[in-house]
Amino acid sequence: MSRLQTRFAELKQANRAALVTFVTAGDPDYDASLAILKGLPLAGADVIELGMPFTDPMADGPAIQLANIRALGGKQNMVKTLQMVREFRTGNQDTPLVLMGYYNPIYAYGVARFIADAKEAGVDGLIVVDLPPEHNDELCDPAQAAGLDFIRLTTPTTDDDRLPVVLAGSSGFVYYVSVAGVTGAGAATLAHVEQAVARLRRHTDLPVCIGFGIRSAEHAASVARLADGVVVGSALVDRIAKAASKEQAVGDVLGLCRELAEGVRGARR
Repeated sequence: MSRLQTRFAELKQANRAALVTFVTAGDPDYDASLAILKGLPLAGADVIELGMPFTDPMADGPAIQLANIRALGGKQNMVKTLQMVREFRTGNQDTPLVLMGYYNPIYAYGVARFIADAKEAGVDGLIVVDLPPEHNDELCDPAQAAGLDFIRLTTPTTDDDRLPVVLAGSSGFVYYVSVAGVTGAGAATLAHVEQAVARLRRHTDLPVCIGFGIRSAEHAASVARLADGVVVGSALVDRIAKAASKEQAVGDVLGLCRELAEGVRGARR
């Protein structure tokens, strides 16, 4: 079993949802970003999404756009991002880590080289926002052949005709984007989330994780009662933007992670 399969199986056995945290590699700089990455599992993160910085992050709202700008300003690139994963793996062999971003940096790096280096570094899966199923042969198929999960995004506008096409090449988990918009936008109602999870479960046995717009422990707990995982990104990244120092950025992100984890872990008690 992959790390993702193992983690979600363990959580199902424990009757709780996963806390899935997103941060951008190299934000606010390499060392602070690595300290955050290494600290997230101890602060309660069950799965980590690590953003690959890109100049044109079309699905991301202002918070993550600014995180990309900060990371790129510090000369973060794919080589450094994969090195960060290697350094994370020296102390953690259990927490699933997924790279999230856009196809352009992967294409520029070289697809075959990227897949080989990502697998060697200890990456477990990929979320590539702008590569639809019609282009599975570009990245999804070779990535899965190498043992990397390929996690698809589904949205409120993914209808019942399109959904099986999107899910056909999916593995690891399904990421449900709960609002029509960019990251950090408004939040969906719990009734909407409940209906969406029920619909997805009619189409797939993969764990369903809900993201976009979750900002507090209370909100995370309410979603954790309905879904297999709760994804939080912009709220964590905001803590970096508002911090007066890199040390404070690390402490504030991990502090919020602990609060979110407490909410998620207590949701079904």
